[in-house]
Amino acid sequence: MQKYTLSAVKRTISGHKVTTLRKQGLIPGNIYGRKVPSKAVQVDLKDFGKTFSKARESGLVELTLGAEKIPVLIHNVQYHPVTDIPLHVDFLQVNLKEKVTTKVPVILVGEALAVKDKAGVLLQLLSEIMIEALPTDLPEKIELDVTKLKAVNDVIKVSDLKVSDKVKVLTDATYDVVKVAPLVSKEAEKMAAEAAAAQAAAAAAQAAAATAAPSAEAGGAPAGGAAPEKAATPAGSSPKAS
Repeated sequence: MQKYTLSAVKRTISGHKVTTLRKQGLIPGNIYGRKVPSKAVQVDLKDFGKTFSKARESGLVELTLGAEKIPVLIHNVQYHPVTDIPLHVDFLQVNLKEKVTTKVPVILVGEALAVKDKAGVLLQLLSEIMIEALPTDLPEKIELDVTKLKAVNDVIKVSDLKVSDKVKVLTDATYDVVKVAPLVSKEAEKMAAEAAAAQAAAAAAQAAAATAAPSAEAGGAPAGGAAPEKAATPAGSSPKAS
């Protein structure tokens, strides 16, 4: 997998005073991990945006902090509720020899025959799944070929996804990832809403059971577009915001 880099600086400002950092184009954050002390840091907003747009939650990032080079996963980005600008970020320091759990996006490839023949509409019910692997074995995405879907009610389940034998899928294997719905807009929308809501709730409950939510720096508020709340957490670890 590709490794990304990002520079961080030790942060001395905490609490509500971090608003001064944001005005300077900086994002407050914390490095945390299993058996490692929490470190308060700050990163450049533009540099973070470039790295996060590629690495997301499953890309291994080499975070430079002074003379240290720390392997981390980007975890729990909080956004401004109006501007959608990142307000705070947690970096999960990982041990390259220990497995972690994280969510990885499912990307659809190709055009379903049912859609091409105008027999139905394709609904993506899961856009990401929970996996477990060593940090260096984490896929940045899982591609799903949908060309074989020919008729209404054809589905591809989590169990049908192709992943490396080094990756363990934790999301329930019986969940539908994509499904062909009838070519009736109202019915398709209803099916999508009901199915997506049910599976999202179940997946969220499963993720909550598998991971522990980190604490965040005061002054941040999650909003639409935020990264998954429990992106990647090894057993027994939790950040300590300062």
